[in-house]
Amino acid sequence: MKILVTGGLGFIGSHTVVELQNEGFEVVVIDNLSNSSIEVLDGIEKITGKKPIFENSDLREKSAVQNFFKKHNDVEGVIHFAASKAVGESVENPLLYYENNINSLVYLLQEMANLPQANFIFSSSCTVYGQAKKMPITEDASVQPANSPYGNTKQIGEEIIIDVAKVTNINAVLLRYFNPIGSHSSAEIGELPIGIPQNLVPFITQTAFGLRKELSVYGNDYPTVDGTCIRDYIHVVDLAKAHVVALQRLLKKQNLEKVEKFNLGTGTGSSVLEVINAFEKVSGQKLRYKIVGRREGDVISAYANTDKANKVLGWKAELSLEDGLASAWKWEQKVRS
Repeated sequence: MKILVTGGLGFIGSHTVVELQNEGFEVVVIDNLSNSSIEVLDGIEKITGKKPIFENSDLREKSAVQNFFKKHNDVEGVIHFAASKAVGESVENPLLYYENNINSLVYLLQEMANLPQANFIFSSSCTVYGQAKKMPITEDASVQPANSPYGNTKQIGEEIIIDVAKVTNINAVLLRYFNPIGSHSSAEIGELPIGIPQNLVPFITQTAFGLRKELSVYGNDYPTVDGTCIRDYIHVVDLAKAHVVALQRLLKKQNLEKVEKFNLGTGTGSSVLEVINAFEKVSGQKLRYKIVGRREGDVISAYANTDKANKVLGWKAELSLEDGLASAWKWEQKVRS
């Protein structure tokens, strides 16, 4: 079966391509390389023994999406990662985010609506919950007003998919992930942000390696165990496997609704300082950091109730925070060597 993975050379996309190929799927990757590297194809090939089909294409161009589906008219499922994802950048440049995250989704769905059978996995986010009123967060938690244009694009994206699924043959799974970290155990692929990292763990590993002077911890006056924000850090390999399970659910027509929603996390919240301490423990490195003011768009606490994913999908996160941090550090050292 041929599966399209958009943004398939990115952090989560590349790990998902590996898991798909390990399960015997034929994978086609679309990526415009705006936040990824062509070398990732080699890493995927080293791990799986096979290089996915690659199309260097920009999903913001409607004609490019149309041409792709003319060329690959036997695609049986689409996993859609391609999107901009930095909260801070989205606040500064909202139009970039609305163009990239919404237009590309609309163009994809327009083409998929023409297929006899269309299975769609959407890379969503726990940001749709905003600052949830209750922890851990279940899929039934109300969607709060978005704290950022990035979060808003995920909310709007989900709404578009739900509306389109009602009147087309598209079946979809919305995967709301918490905070992906780590890298493949081989260290052949991993998280490689372009420019200054927007996520905590690559900033930690770059600081430990000496690329960054120090890590900024945004706020220590939150109502949490140590005053720093709490997040649910999920290993990227666990996350990638969940995409394969969700896709197989649609392909086997096991879905109970046209659009299903699942939280993907570990069910455990860790504060920023707890992550720093865990990293120091697994790496043997002392980390330079300073406490600075709060960052706009940050919620206090967000961690998942994973009961639905565990029971309905039959998927569970297996790897620990320490596993994720150790693999991220191994990857950082390899990339810089």
